[in-house]
Amino acid sequence: MHHFRYNDFTLHCEDVSLDEIARSHGTPTYVYSAATMADNYRRLAASLSGLDVKLCYAMKANSNLAVLRHFANLGAAFDLVSSGELRRVLSAGGKVQESVFAGVGKTEAEIKLALETNIFGFHVESEPELERINRIAGKLGRKAPIAIRINPDVDAHTHAKITTGKSDNKFGIPLKVAEAAYAAAAKYPNLAIKGVQMHIGSQLTTVAPFVEAVQKVLPFVERLKRDHGISYFSIGGGIGIVYQDALASGEAAWWNTKPEGERPLTPEVYGAALTPLLQPLGLKILLEPGRFLVGNAGVLLSRVEYLKRGANKNFIVLDAAMNDLVRPAMYDAYHEVVPVVRNIARATLKADLVGPICESGDCFAKDRVLPELREGDLVAFMSAGAYGHAMSGRYNTRAMPAEVMVSDSTFELVNVRESFDTMIAGEKIPGFLKA
Repeated sequence: MHHFRYNDFTLHCEDVSLDEIARSHGTPTYVYSAATMADNYRRLAASLSGLDVKLCYAMKANSNLAVLRHFANLGAAFDLVSSGELRRVLSAGGKVQESVFAGVGKTEAEIKLALETNIFGFHVESEPELERINRIAGKLGRKAPIAIRINPDVDAHTHAKITTGKSDNKFGIPLKVAEAAYAAAAKYPNLAIKGVQMHIGSQLTTVAPFVEAVQKVLPFVERLKRDHGISYFSIGGGIGIVYQDALASGEAAWWNTKPEGERPLTPEVYGAALTPLLQPLGLKILLEPGRFLVGNAGVLLSRVEYLKRGANKNFIVLDAAMNDLVRPAMYDAYHEVVPVVRNIARATLKADLVGPICESGDCFAKDRVLPELREGDLVAFMSAGAYGHAMSGRYNTRAMPAEVMVSDSTFELVNVRESFDTMIAGEKIPGFLKA
């Protein structure tokens, strides 16, 4: 469920028309629905109401300060993977002391900062990391709270580039050697063993892999509770969202008659399957959802520059490009694209949706059927709230897109479109090249 709907033939985010946002702030622009984020957060929390649960928003999905403040206000902690993300949590008024630090390559400076700001826990990815955290904690006179990330070798049946729980992924420690890793951790004087963590991948659309992973790791978790007195079990994130037919049911039918698309994994199904498995543990349960909370809460607004008709193929050239939304180029990811103003009198057209970057890979969709789009028309890339702006860049010296947040009938710019002067502010011409 999300809050993007057609109203009087114009696509709205909550009670704000997207063409009004485009007039005010231009394109390409990301638009986020505060109500959708809140709904997603509350539904997921409610689905696990029988457990002592803490949701740690995986902020790599979307780290805009307004998004972080919104989740902090809702009661979320954060799952962070860099010192930059930690500083963003602090800047947004979030609680580092309830948040966790993940990632396979934590630097000494990052570990030091996390300890100084009282991180709730380090999710440790390797034996060498244990030694490093212990050494730095000792220098600071601290006991570092840690949980080791277990790789359960469970196939999440998702895209190869976003699976994390198989034995050939770089993440975590294999379950078969995890007991030895905890025994080693217990010998370090400056480490405090607090929990255990796992995460098997992203964009899972069935509950079965989650159940399989939890069942596989449960006996080990029970032993850790008995032998090391752990207080929490983090089961990661990974609940997927709908990318095909992402607009509300029936909204797109006036131009698109393709078969029904994806069915989402609902929080209710997720919670009903996992709560009975986790409740007997008597441990605090951490979740690290990212995409589920923000993915369908955002769209990318773009404007048509040209309709280029070819002998064998048509091209709709947009002002957005792969630097603004890289997922299609990087993962062959699908995003539903819809006109902001719908005109049922227009014929349909099959075309490739492309950006202006000088790369053949700058293509959002091939042979997509849409109402005939014309120069100046606005389109919205649905389900773009996760891994959209967060993964954007400046290729071809293109400015980073603006970001807007909507609440009811109010919208506000939460990240200004980058200027050219800002883009080059850190660059300099060396003295030996000056005339």
